[in-house]
Amino acid sequence: MKFWIFGCFAASLLGAAYAADAPSGAPTQALDGRIWDVAARQFISAQAAYQRAATSRYVLLGEKHDSALHHARQLDVLQALARQGVRPALALEQFDAKHQRGLAVAQNTGVTDPEALADAGQFSRKGWGWPKYKALIAHAAQHRWPLLAANLARADARDIALGKVIPALPAADAAQLARLEDDVVQGHCGHRLEPARLSAIVQAQRARDLQMAQVLDSVPGPVALIAGAGHVRSDRAVPRYLAEPHRALVFAFVEVEDGKHAPHDYDTAGLDLLWFTAPTPRPDPCAAPLTGSVAAPTPLLNPKEVK
Repeated sequence: MKFWIFGCFAASLLGAAYAADAPSGAPTQALDGRIWDVAARQFISAQAAYQRAATSRYVLLGEKHDSALHHARQLDVLQALARQGVRPALALEQFDAKHQRGLAVAQNTGVTDPEALADAGQFSRKGWGWPKYKALIAHAAQHRWPLLAANLARADARDIALGKVIPALPAADAAQLARLEDDVVQGHCGHRLEPARLSAIVQAQRARDLQMAQVLDSVPGPVALIAGAGHVRSDRAVPRYLAEPHRALVFAFVEVEDGKHAPHDYDTAGLDLLWFTAPTPRPDPCAAPLTGSVAAPTPLLNPKEVK
């Protein structure tokens, strides 16, 4: 998930089953590689997760964008779907929807090379760290799964975040808006923007979530979404706008954190499965001063959300 913020810098950040949580004194690493079922309040095996994915209309795979481990686990899910005979479309936040035609033409003419497909969909290699997504696109292309460009164009989101455009959005309740606002504040290292700017950024985020949901509903069969973890939460993001949200399975790939030893130490709101991974080493974006983060009206990325 990315927010369009007012600032002068953008940095990178943001099995047997067990019925009980890990002991409070257990090392954080005890969670690494395990999958927590939020509703059942127990750990499940990867195979159980794959079976649930195979019977779901929508499979949302929420990542931290710079985590090689998250992309590897996403690929595991896609490969498991293929083994089970499921042939979903693969939608990606990393492609803007306005480039769908080019992507479709390439696939329809037999292009399977991921580099050529990235070119056809105008994938921002520098912006998204292209090699990290290559294997996912290659897998879909090799199995002839349709690729879907899911995201709202950057320029359109920027115009909304700057208050130049008021998007047509479904009604949102106070709880949803409060969660989205809190996401923005946390993404700004705890700094709360003035109300009009904060509201505009939330509107831009909702517009992007709506765009992704519409893309997922544009195909009749199963579909998987590759997106930032903030986009997949059912209490505030893409699932809120799906035609059949009850048929969605939401994975979040979650990096373990020091001092957080049990699943209930993590934010599980709007998630079905938490798949824990080791953290990716990165500098703390909040360690540097947010000089001009409010004064300069330049929409950039959420400094705590890894690109």
